[in-house]
Amino acid sequence: MNTHINLIIGRLKKEAKRWRVPIITAMHHRRTDPFRILISTVLSTRTKDETTEAASARLFAIAKTPGALLRLSRSKIERAIYPVGFYKTKAKNVKTISKIILKKYAGRVPHTLEELMTLPGVGRKVANLVMTRGFGLDGICVDTHVHRISNRWGYVRTKTPHETEMTLRRKLPRRYWIIYNDLLVAFGQTICKPVSPFCSRCPVAGYCKKIGVTTHR
Repeated sequence: MNTHINLIIGRLKKEAKRWRVPIITAMHHRRTDPFRILISTVLSTRTKDETTEAASARLFAIAKTPGALLRLSRSKIERAIYPVGFYKTKAKNVKTISKIILKKYAGRVPHTLEELMTLPGVGRKVANLVMTRGFGLDGICVDTHVHRISNRWGYVRTKTPHETEMTLRRKLPRRYWIIYNDLLVAFGQTICKPVSPFCSRCPVAGYCKKIGVTTHR
């Protein structure tokens, strides 16, 4: 698998042109500012892309900056972002994040993993995605798709997303760090499903060990 990762990434990049682009990646392509990428990424946890996209659009239609968001009531933020998962907690976090960015960072989103992870609702996955898609800095965002598919291929043998990230940081060529999440999220949503993946039309089936796959199409 180590020797084939270049071929795998190459094939996925070619096929990805036909797949739906993950919402945060699409925002990056539209040159969305880091603050809105941060807030949208916080909203996206445990939420489908379509729901996140609509909620972000509603929220940013009434407030686009930390100051503007801080002036909104929590109930108004809740109404704007519903039905994202845990919308009440996320509304609270959005206000707190805005306050911290204004007071501690003079209105600018911090761009280090350590600083980002001090913000409420921001774990390693969110922080890495903000770094890569908000600032273009190297990072490896490991969500459920990246964790599952990397193990399914046999490229890593890990039990948690954190272990997957640390392993990928050691073995994945650095030039692929930023795009790895983009490709595997789209691939996982389209072809490499959690249950019964479409192995018959998978562009990298020949390199996959199918670890944990019991049924496929």
